[in-house]
Amino acid sequence: MIDTQQLHQTITRNVTAALAEDLGSGDITAQLIPESSQANARVITREPATICGIDWVKEVFLQVDARVNIDFLVADGERVNANQTLFRLQG
Repeated sequence: MIDTQQLHQTITRNVTAALAEDLGSGDITAQLIPESSQANARVITREPATICGIDWVKEVFLQVDARVNIDFLVADGERVNANQTLFRLQG
């Protein structure tokens, strides 16, 4: 049986470590865009795949900017086709 609280803590630690490695002391290119700017994006897959890791994606945006809205169009375990939209972002 999976301990959901322990899993959530593990995901949080994984994302925190990955962001610390990737961003270090900050993303200097992000400073070029005014904080009040809004953008839309869609994330696609380039190849057929089985989706896994939605909770990690959610945690990334919680830690980076919880105001970003994520609209998932797929679920963990779902098979997807090449060029299929996985989720949309707004924020």
